[in-house]
Amino acid sequence: MNISIIIVMTFIVQYIYATEESDEFSQNIARDQIVCVRGEKCGGNIPVQVPVVNNKSATSIAQTAALEAKAAQEAQAAAGQEAAHQVKSQLAEKAEEAAKAAEAAYAGKAAIVDQLQQEIKEAEEVAQEEATSLQQAQATVNAAVKAAQQAQQLCSLLQQVLQLGQTMAANAAQSAEGAQMELNEKEQLVDAAKGRVEQLLKQLSSAKSDLQATKQAAQKAIGAAEAAKQSAARTRRRIYTAINLKKS
Repeated sequence: MNISIIIVMTFIVQYIYATEESDEFSQNIARDQIVCVRGEKCGGNIPVQVPVVNNKSATSIAQTAALEAKAAQEAQAAAGQEAAHQVKSQLAEKAEEAAKAAEAAYAGKAAIVDQLQQEIKEAEEVAQEEATSLQQAQATVNAAVKAAQQAQQLCSLLQQVLQLGQTMAANAAQSAEGAQMELNEKEQLVDAAKGRVEQLLKQLSSAKSDLQATKQAAQKAIGAAEAAKQSAARTRRRIYTAINLKKS
């Protein structure tokens, strides 16, 4: 009986250490989110820096919490009858803390997904604006080319104003060249915006996958914690019943 109690207490110490690490991770997530909200570079047209969260660590913590919560439930069966009520109650409390840590990891993932969706929306708006500007630049190029053609025709028909016609043609050609350069720049901006949208879409897909895995781990941890609480309650009722029977 004494050996069983020692084993259970050793498990509790290890479990408390793992839970403290989970709590510290959750606090880091909350602190990063507050810094982003109060930072000077989180608004306007400046891209918002998403709080960097180690996806593998968050998922691992949630999964570890689920395993530890289940282990707490299984360890209750090995507890001795003499210390069953106290040990099982402590295990139930630690299992509930593990579930809270998993929920905090899930909240961090959800914040990342929301931030990526906002950046995608802004990038798409920029791409739309650049596409409109590209159409306007194309119209300017067409008008400049047409002006250059008209100037060349004027030179052929009006020899007496040859110098004036040549000047007009040169100016129109220069304008067309400038418009063409602007068009090239707009095309590069549009390509860059499209590339940014594709990159963000990939990040969003990866973040959603991690979010789903974290959510499943959190649900398992919550279920195991609830089962541990119910088991502790049943044990407490059995003890009270046994005490009452002895008294009677």
